[in-house]
Amino acid sequence: MRELDALEEQLVKQLDQVRAKRDELAVAERVWHRMAEQLADEQAATAPVSAQVAGRAVLLVRHREGDMAETVLPSEYQKILAAIRQAGAPVVTREVGEALGLDTSVRGELEQLRGKLTKLAERGWLRKLSDGRFAVCL
Repeated sequence: MRELDALEEQLVKQLDQVRAKRDELAVAERVWHRMAEQLADEQAATAPVSAQVAGRAVLLVRHREGDMAETVLPSEYQKILAAIRQAGAPVVTREVGEALGLDTSVRGELEQLRGKLTKLAERGWLRKLSDGRFAVCL
């Protein structure tokens, strides 16, 4: 009988240990799910946003907030910012186009680029100077 009592006592201890570990795992799983949801929300907030305009998907340029990284911008806009930054001084649209390898003799190309530069300025990524040149915001 004593052997059975000792065995029962040992099994009760083991069962308590298993329950404690199971509870710890349940807490860890809840924390993991919460963190995964937070990460997904953060990634969704920083992903380039697209919209439908005239049946076409168009990437939207987000307003710059605080220390927001340029990586939230579509790659085309990131290249524009890099070209202006590389110039080291305020530049006109034609200079940005040349740095990007665009055919600057085609007015339509420059007008599209000017629109993108203006959009970046309106959203706080660039400064548009009174003489029409653009500079990267610090």
